[in-house]
Amino acid sequence: MAASDAAVPPVPDVSPAPDTVKILVAGGFGVGKTTLVGSVSEIVPLRTEEPLTAAGLDVDDLDGIEEKRATTVAMDFGRITIADDLVLYLFGTPGQQRFWFMWNDLAVGALGAVVLIDVRRPRSSFAAIDFFERRGIPFVVAANGFHGHNPYPPEDIREALTLPRETPVLLCDARDRASCRDVLLALLDRLIATAKAG
Repeated sequence: MAASDAAVPPVPDVSPAPDTVKILVAGGFGVGKTTLVGSVSEIVPLRTEEPLTAAGLDVDDLDGIEEKRATTVAMDFGRITIADDLVLYLFGTPGQQRFWFMWNDLAVGALGAVVLIDVRRPRSSFAAIDFFERRGIPFVVAANGFHGHNPYPPEDIREALTLPRETPVLLCDARDRASCRDVLLALLDRLIATAKAG
């Protein structure tokens, strides 16, 4: 039997690698970023939480979140597969002002962002909105309903934050995977619309 007649092993059917998209989950201190990333991630999320200590009392504003016991000091990381050809990598930013210097590094390569807000403390969201507006990074605003309660409709939130019409405002529950996934899908719709607009 000639060497050319030898059985050739079949070529395995290899699917192309999925596209990956880097998304930031940003917002003020204690708005639920770590919870959102953990709720929606299909992997055990990476968390860099440390206990709050008395040393931070003079620099961390705990007004309205007095029960908070830990804080993100670097980032959160999670992953969710949206389709066979699309995976989102989620990077949650630290919320305290003393860690905002890290946002610039975390934003490198990000295509979009979720700005998570707590309507009980709207001022905590202004810095995140300003950050993405200044950099031209498309974002959606998600109002986290603490204790399952969202007291304001999206249009009232849009007006209070003086957001343009093209910025989606959604209600969500950071503890609920389906709710968080809907927010991410709305962001993807925004990214597609932005890309089509040129």
